[in-house]
Amino acid sequence: MSDQSPLADRMRPQNLDEILGQEALVGPGAPFRRALEAGHFRSAVLWGPPGCGKSTLARCIANIGRFRFVALSAVLSGIKELKQIIEERPALDPRPTLLFVDEIHRWNKAQQDALLPHVESGALLLLGATTENPAFYLTPALRSRAEVLPLQAVPKVAIVALLERALADPERGLGRMEAEEGLLDRIATLSDGDARRALGVLERLADRGLLTIEGLKEIGITIMHDRSGDAHYDVVSAFIKSMRGSDPQAAVYWMARMIEGGEDPMFIARRMVIFASEDVGNADPRGLDLAVSTLLAVERIGMPEARILLGQCCTFLATAPKSNAAYKAINAALAEVKNTGALTVPLHLRNAPTGLAKALGHGKEYQYPHDHPDHIVRQDYLPEGMQQREFYHPTDIANEKTIKDRMAWWERRLAERK
Repeated sequence: MSDQSPLADRMRPQNLDEILGQEALVGPGAPFRRALEAGHFRSAVLWGPPGCGKSTLARCIANIGRFRFVALSAVLSGIKELKQIIEERPALDPRPTLLFVDEIHRWNKAQQDALLPHVESGALLLLGATTENPAFYLTPALRSRAEVLPLQAVPKVAIVALLERALADPERGLGRMEAEEGLLDRIATLSDGDARRALGVLERLADRGLLTIEGLKEIGITIMHDRSGDAHYDVVSAFIKSMRGSDPQAAVYWMARMIEGGEDPMFIARRMVIFASEDVGNADPRGLDLAVSTLLAVERIGMPEARILLGQCCTFLATAPKSNAAYKAINAALAEVKNTGALTVPLHLRNAPTGLAKALGHGKEYQYPHDHPDHIVRQDYLPEGMQQREFYHPTDIANEKTIKDRMAWWERRLAERK
């Protein structure tokens, strides 16, 4: 390997013992490692976040299994390249072919289906790598023929150990360089489990002679945030669940993670509008007012000032009383409509804009509530046969308790008129 190769390539593990952070899969005595070393390997898909060692593990698997290793990038290659690999297999090479397809989730259904006959016939063993959930991106047929092997983000302590190894290694690493105390820990924190990124940051600092925490600030390294994949939805889920759990500390932390990682502030604001209705609801209708106002203000003001508005809205919603009664009500009503179909609108509730409509009884016997005491009157507003159906059940929380008490008061007043 050339000295000009990136540090991450030079420090790439050469065997399973050098792989850090994946002990459950390839550590000493791990079931998968035992099977691999015993010569038992079947097609598989490596699923894990960036920089966790998928490509490295693929090469180690090829070496241990003595496979003919062929690599494709799903971004750059397709069915044509797959056919070439099958057709150009060396006639005198008895080794099984291990086809490594990086970012296999990028292949469409037709491309994935093209793999199946070759995997089934034994012409090749498939080893895919993906950062995305295989259940969403790989066809059922392909998943049924390839074991999914989950890899984890490299733990912070393992990344620190890797950086220390890179600093000390005179052949593959940087050659006994010294770093300011705390720098490696800070790099590991910012790398978010991505060993490749951590080594890249260390190399940039070393090239500039800035192996200090101040040097880290100078090159402008920020935390990682995946804006479209599984990691994105995990952080968003943590944000929403923290607000729902009425924990403003956690909610504003997860929001800060998204902001610092470059998330679109409008996306965050839209999520809070939905949350305000779904999880706060009528317990405090001000939540929806504030969320909508925040959405409009963020659009007009932009970052970095918009972070202040987002923080206000987030902490308000997290500490607001919670009710999902309105959310449950619309879902229950939609389920009823799907179950019963388009039931007939009662005659007294129908519109009567013409003489013909009136002659047919539209609007007849409708009672105008404002003509009655308390502006309420007993009459049927639901289709025939559904008069006792209830969808909205207010809680005893905050403003919604007032709504519940008002509805009960209406019932008492109507009962007194009988």
